[in-house]
Amino acid sequence: MATASPSAQRRAGIRTRYRRRLRSRIILGFVLLGFSLTAMFAVATLWLRDRLESQLVERTLEREVRNLVDQVETNPDLPPYFLIFDARTWSDDNARKIDPTYRDLAPGLHNVRQQAPDGQWRDYKVAVRRGTSPDGKPFTSLVRYDVTGAAENANKLRHSIIGAVLLFTLVSFLIGWWSASRVMSPVLELAKRLKRSGRAGLTEPLANDFADDEVGQLAAALDDYSARLTQVVQRDREFNADVSHELRTPLAVIRGAIELLLTRPDIDEKTRSRLLRIQRAEQQCTDLISALLLLSRGERGQGTTDVAKVSEQLLDAHRAQLGGKPVQLRIEGERGLTADAPEAAVTVALNNLIGNAVKYTADGEVVVRLHPHSVEVIDSGPGLSPEDAARLFERGYRGTHAGHSQGGGIGLSIVRRLCELYGWDVQVKPGAQRGVVATLTFG
Repeated sequence: MATASPSAQRRAGIRTRYRRRLRSRIILGFVLLGFSLTAMFAVATLWLRDRLESQLVERTLEREVRNLVDQVETNPDLPPYFLIFDARTWSDDNARKIDPTYRDLAPGLHNVRQQAPDGQWRDYKVAVRRGTSPDGKPFTSLVRYDVTGAAENANKLRHSIIGAVLLFTLVSFLIGWWSASRVMSPVLELAKRLKRSGRAGLTEPLANDFADDEVGQLAAALDDYSARLTQVVQRDREFNADVSHELRTPLAVIRGAIELLLTRPDIDEKTRSRLLRIQRAEQQCTDLISALLLLSRGERGQGTTDVAKVSEQLLDAHRAQLGGKPVQLRIEGERGLTADAPEAAVTVALNNLIGNAVKYTADGEVVVRLHPHSVEVIDSGPGLSPEDAARLFERGYRGTHAGHSQGGGIGLSIVRRLCELYGWDVQVKPGAQRGVVATLTFG
């Protein structure tokens, strides 16, 4: 499988990036900003709260356990006193009487979770310190502080902050929705104006109805672009009309001269054959001019055309141009197929399909097969490559088998444009064994 080039991948990424609606991007920006700020504030608040609480408890525990050790070292006979802490001191000799959960703790601060006699789990901060009594015996002092309530408060605070984050995210979404509506309202109005003017064919200026801001600058740029585009379209229409008019005059002269020459009884068959070829070429030029003029205006011509009759005329014209090439041209199928379009448009479309088939067939046959709603042009030429099949209707593209043949690669693009104008369908596919099958379906 072929891999796309980096530039193609980059263009695809840009299209994907800017495919989302501007309103959605504004709302998403507000939501992400609100969520990010509140989430960072919540994390910082929880971290700071836990750190300050832990430092406070740890300093208090260290002070209490130090005080307990000092009491035992100086006055071991006096009972220790505490205000809010649970404390205990034991010597190494009676350590076996101490709960193993605390007995094996190293000096320092610890977090202990233990099940109370009532069955509930309690969280404690524990400070352990070693000392030596006046008689030289080592002992261990422990101060324990119940922080279960503080942990529950911390959980409540954490849940409250999570709720606050969600609330502020919702508020950010609502603010983003409101802001996006305010920001997008002039852009949407500009889009509506453009759509209305495009349907009605109006070219009235847009910038006068918008403020002198970014939207106003966009409207002014669109006005300038519309003016230049209108000029180009007008020049194109004038050029097409002028060319059509100027070409019809000499073609009419040629037609009249040929008709006059054909009425002479003294011309030989060779000269008559050449005059008939000139007459057919003049008719093809007239049809092509009419079809191209309608295409340039985007107008559908009126009329009904006998497809079989046009096909026979085109095959006769191409037979006269084979120049000795061993190619047989024939027509198959039932007559009676008609197209709801002027004869000039049908002639141009079929002539391009038949002309391509004749041009690329060195020997064999070209068959025009009529169906109830379509016509097929089947040749026995070199076939169709995958690259040609993908790009066949591109303007200016010439197939891999074109070689040094004449043509600018615009015939099939004209056929495609005619199909778009009249609602037809054209398909070009490789044949079952060789050659190409071109199918023109009339809607």
